[in-house]
Amino acid sequence: MMYEYWLALIPNLSDCKKRLLREEYKEGRVVYYIEEMRLRFLPFLQAKDVEAVLQARKEIETEKEWEYLAKQNIRFVPYFSEEYPKKLMQIADPPYALYVKGSLPQENTLSAAIVGARRCTPYGEEMALDYGRCLAEHGIQVISGMARGIDGAGQRGALNGGGRTFGVLGCGVDICYPRDHIGLYMDIQQSGGVISEQQPKRPPLPMYFPMRNRIISGLSDLVLVMEARERSGSLITADQALEQGKDVYALPGPVTSQLSQGCHFLIRQGAGILITPEDLLAELGIAKRELGQKTDKIEKTLENHENVVYSCLGFFPKGLSQLIAETGQDVSVIMQSLITLEIKGRIREVSKNHYIRVR
Repeated sequence: MMYEYWLALIPNLSDCKKRLLREEYKEGRVVYYIEEMRLRFLPFLQAKDVEAVLQARKEIETEKEWEYLAKQNIRFVPYFSEEYPKKLMQIADPPYALYVKGSLPQENTLSAAIVGARRCTPYGEEMALDYGRCLAEHGIQVISGMARGIDGAGQRGALNGGGRTFGVLGCGVDICYPRDHIGLYMDIQQSGGVISEQQPKRPPLPMYFPMRNRIISGLSDLVLVMEARERSGSLITADQALEQGKDVYALPGPVTSQLSQGCHFLIRQGAGILITPEDLLAELGIAKRELGQKTDKIEKTLENHENVVYSCLGFFPKGLSQLIAETGQDVSVIMQSLITLEIKGRIREVSKNHYIRVR
């Protein structure tokens, strides 16, 4: 397999031509040792392609690179491996190989991608967490890009729900990007896996992220767009999902929010509308598990004045003046209720004196 890895590492040679070489000679080892003249007679290789192969023989330290994979616990999964996801073989341009820390998604288990804006609103973050958790609790694998914002929230939600989640990176799997997601990066490897088509040590570059989006949609049976601007990577993922014949759902939001414009565009184009996780499960034909009426239980544990404040809050931030107007309570009573609710973990202050409900 070491020479198969060498073939995958050849720079300046397209995945298509690597496949043709592999299929012509059946083994990476044969390609490594084949005579130069035989390479030059292959009709699908141009002169620059032959030079790329010859240079790779001289410059790639094959044994050293192979040992690095073992030290980093990275699995090399080329397209001809039995482990290679069958779903990816059905897309237009499947990666030549995948690099994996952890495991790959289970083939016969439903998978949903949760994608969206990096700079999301508290509403979008809470919804991503909620959908990720609920899907995971019902055995659905969650696929995303481990980015800040919606991606990370959806995957953290899946972990909170005790499910399996998989992060597709726009860099080598030996690099945690973004760095502040190191905890998520490690947790995902325990309950799922971190996946990339980029070779180990390769840094996160802008051109790699649109490429990885086709893998996110390719590994998924449906794609949930939680928040997205009118021009965003999430819409690229949605477009690729539609091209691959996958179902796309979008979360509606305020008509004034730029972060909901992409979702509203998708809905106008015929995407499914996300109302609640339970509605989505019903549409997928999955019976809801009896998990209890969480909101009712929360409200029963609150004092009356706390409950009044709690019931006024939602997933869009409300300021102190708005709460005073809506509740009719004295400012000192509201402030005491807010402090108590935050200590109990029922609400969160997202900016100075602006609060949201936490499910």
